[in-house]
Amino acid sequence: MILRNVTDEDLPIFFEHQRDPEALRMAAFPSRERDAFMTHWRTKVLRPENVTRTIVMGRMAVGYIGSWEQDAKRLVGYWIGREHWGKGIATQALSEFLVQEPARPLEAWVALHNLASIRVLEKCGFHTMSSENPHHPGEVAEVLMRLGPA
Repeated sequence: MILRNVTDEDLPIFFEHQRDPEALRMAAFPSRERDAFMTHWRTKVLRPENVTRTIVMGRMAVGYIGSWEQDAKRLVGYWIGREHWGKGIATQALSEFLVQEPARPLEAWVALHNLASIRVLEKCGFHTMSSENPHHPGEVAEVLMRLGPA
C-alpha cells in the first residue's frame, strides 16, 4: 500500500465510491452528483493547505485519505471503496498518513454506528472526546475522536 498525490484520473474512482449506498449509510454522508463532486474536489478538497492522498494497492486506487482545517480544528477523513473493506487497508493507510501529517491534535467525526471506522481510529491512537446526538429527525449520532493533546 502506498499513499500518493491525487491525480485527476483518481476523481472518477472516488466519485463511484461515494455513490455506493452501503458506504453512504456507514459514512452518514450524502452523495453528490458528478459535476458537483468534481467541482467540490477541484475547488475545496485539493487546496494547497489540505493534505490529500490517494490510497493505492498494487496499481489500483482504492480510496483516499486527507486532512483539512474546519471550525479551528484539523480534521482527518478517509474513504475506501467497499470492495476493499475488511482487508486492513484503512488502518494501514491511516497509520502511514499520520507519519506524513504531523499536525496534532487531529480530530475525526464518525457516525456512531460506524464501528469499523471507530475501531480503525482507535488502533491508530485516537480516543473519544465527545458524542453528539441528533437534534432533528433524520440526523445521525456522531462521535468526535482525537489524536494528540486534549
